[in-house]
Amino acid sequence: MSLELSLLVLESVLLVFTIILLLYSIREGRGREHLLLEVDRATKTFTRVEYFLAVVDSITDAKKEVTGLITGRLPAHEDKKRTADIVSAIEKMTRSGVRIKYLLPRFHDRLHIGFLYTMAGAEIRLSSCSMLHDFRYMVVDDDLVVIGVPESVGLKEATKKGYQIRSEGLASVLKENFNNCWEKAASFRDYLAEVMKETNASARHMAKELSIDEAELEKFLSAHKTA
Repeated sequence: MSLELSLLVLESVLLVFTIILLLYSIREGRGREHLLLEVDRATKTFTRVEYFLAVVDSITDAKKEVTGLITGRLPAHEDKKRTADIVSAIEKMTRSGVRIKYLLPRFHDRLHIGFLYTMAGAEIRLSSCSMLHDFRYMVVDDDLVVIGVPESVGLKEATKKGYQIRSEGLASVLKENFNNCWEKAASFRDYLAEVMKETNASARHMAKELSIDEAELEKFLSAHKTA
């Protein structure tokens, strides 16, 4: 075998070996990226669970009043269980005399949560306040604040995690903001009637659209007519 041929064979072997190493490196890199994504996803899930637990605990610890700005997004997957826990907490506390008031963004798809919370005993209004775009919070008994932090700015962004802050000063500032928005907001009943009128939707169609019980909606609408 000539020297030129030997060198060509060696070069080819080295090239194949380099390609194999490159492929393994790419595969390992994708594996690391996948692992990091899984860890990041698990972290987000954990912090969201923390946030929802903080919300439920804060509601059940309330003595007089809970007020807040929330996204009111239609719950999906595991959020359905978390929403059910909040509804149960609202029912329990409103029966014991705690007043619970929430502001939701003025969008049709927020009527699902609005209905659930209203039926649980909370006072719900829908608002166009700019604060609802990228901020969500609860004020409990004028001294405890629970702040939700979204993934990024936007009405449709899920809350990533939350913080509990014991501060009368911060509670006072946020309560003032809440009251300003509350005065200009539409009640849940009025906004629901407005949407049904605009869309010419029957109770049956509205219940299906909002993923709520038709009989409960009919009962609510009947009570609204006689109110």
